[in-house]
Amino acid sequence: MKLPHVYLHALGMVNALGADTAAIAAALATGVSPGMGRVAFGGEHGAYVGRAQASLALAPPAHLARYDCRNNRLLLAALAQIEPAVQAACARYGAERVGVVLGTSTSGIGAGERAFGVASGPDASCRAFDYVQMEIGSGAPFAAAALGLQGPAFTISTACTSSAKAFAAGRRLLQLGLCDALVVGGVDSLCELTLRGFAALESTSLERTNPMSSNRAGINIGEGAAVFLMSREQGPALLAGIGESSDAHHISAPDPTGAGGELALRAALADAGMSATAIGYVNLHATATRKNDEMEARLMKRVFPQGVAASGTKPLTGHTLGAAGATELGFAWLVLVREGAVLPRHVWDGVADTALPKLDLIDEARHLSPGQAVMSNSFAFGGNNVSLVLAH
Repeated sequence: MKLPHVYLHALGMVNALGADTAAIAAALATGVSPGMGRVAFGGEHGAYVGRAQASLALAPPAHLARYDCRNNRLLLAALAQIEPAVQAACARYGAERVGVVLGTSTSGIGAGERAFGVASGPDASCRAFDYVQMEIGSGAPFAAAALGLQGPAFTISTACTSSAKAFAAGRRLLQLGLCDALVVGGVDSLCELTLRGFAALESTSLERTNPMSSNRAGINIGEGAAVFLMSREQGPALLAGIGESSDAHHISAPDPTGAGGELALRAALADAGMSATAIGYVNLHATATRKNDEMEARLMKRVFPQGVAASGTKPLTGHTLGAAGATELGFAWLVLVREGAVLPRHVWDGVADTALPKLDLIDEARHLSPGQAVMSNSFAFGGNNVSLVLAH
């Protein structure tokens, strides 16, 4: 039995590049990110991070006030951008047929940190804190309640692939007929736990991250939210292929050969019914850690032996962890659906690591050729890997 196609319609995003998709698309074209910089928290020397560029003035409705924290305001800022499309879907299918699948890795842990830090004092943030804000699973039910959706609602947390896996889960729900439309994406906010945790792993850089460079020294953590409306109704972008794999090489280090990641890329191409030559742009995971970039460069050369235009966009957003898969698929979606869109630049120092295969990293204004598809890669702790393909 042939399963129905699934499409991605409206997109809402907020991250270090800007507060909406128009601002983010413009910043992607220039390679300049206003939200990247040093902050005082995160360790003895501070941290270099990607802070979301939005006022976050939109608060949860009164009946959901207990959920009010930075993480959920980031989510609301992105949801507001697609709410008209979501409400149109509710009018068409009924609210009970519209669901939510989100990915996250931090949820509202930052709110908990601040509250626990002042627990013995009079600070109002302590009194406003509710444990539900930092529950990993609360994002999707919160979003459903805020939008009045009554379909399936659940949250996925698989580290840096969380929101990429949300698209796989969402497509299954639609293809099985369990709902007719979904809000799918991810959200994460900055917190001390994450910053100090990655610093303890010696995986962070105190300068802007430098992916694929011989001088790469680690990641910058970022925050943001990205959400799509997904349905079986034909739309601007087809979710053409999904590939998932798990190599279970190590709890935090990738398989140096990239064998598991390669399985995910090839599975996504097979699912889409495409050869590698059909792909015109790949958004790399490209964390700028020594091992991740080595692994990804090697598998990219094997899957795309003739080369393909590629870039790692984390120098412009920071690594948004549980929101990274959806955010970077959002960048690929913008490339595909916006007429004349410029491919995101690969921002680095230009000093190639001669020990790695040479990739076609985008360093000038380039465009997608007509009929080409786009791909986004996500890799995570525990060796879980996801690759997503979008096409017209």
